[in-house]
Amino acid sequence: MAFDDLTAVKDDMIAFIAGHGLRRMNSFVPEDIPTVLFEEDDVDGWKDFVEHAKAANAPFLTMSDVLLEPEDVSTLIAQARDQRFATDAPELASEAQALMQHVGKIGYLQLGFAHGGVIFLYETATEWYDQFQELMDSVADFGHLLVDDSDED
Repeated sequence: MAFDDLTAVKDDMIAFIAGHGLRRMNSFVPEDIPTVLFEEDDVDGWKDFVEHAKAANAPFLTMSDVLLEPEDVSTLIAQARDQRFATDAPELASEAQALMQHVGKIGYLQLGFAHGGVIFLYETATEWYDQFQELMDSVADFGHLLVDDSDED
């Protein structure tokens, strides 16, 4: 079951974590930290993750979410339009514009806990958030292209 907005899931997570007597700290675990990613295909797999944290005697779980802001989409659209040399820049701008319908929605959630010197993570995202990230990466890749307009022979 795919979600378009993870706000209700976040609310359920907060209640479930508290119901298990665990504390929650709002923080994001970046990619450069050694992590083990919890893989679960079930829509409620995060509940198993919380139960694993409790079984590991984790003193708290980290929690992070991403709410799509109008500025995020506007910046993405502007960056896509600025890609003068990219042949698919108009397509990128159009795809970015379509994301405006998701402004105000939570598209990404991350839970984490530390155990044995490693951070265990549970992550989930909506399809539109994954698309948003792909567009951000595409625009960033275009920004790294070098154009040589010298007339050296």
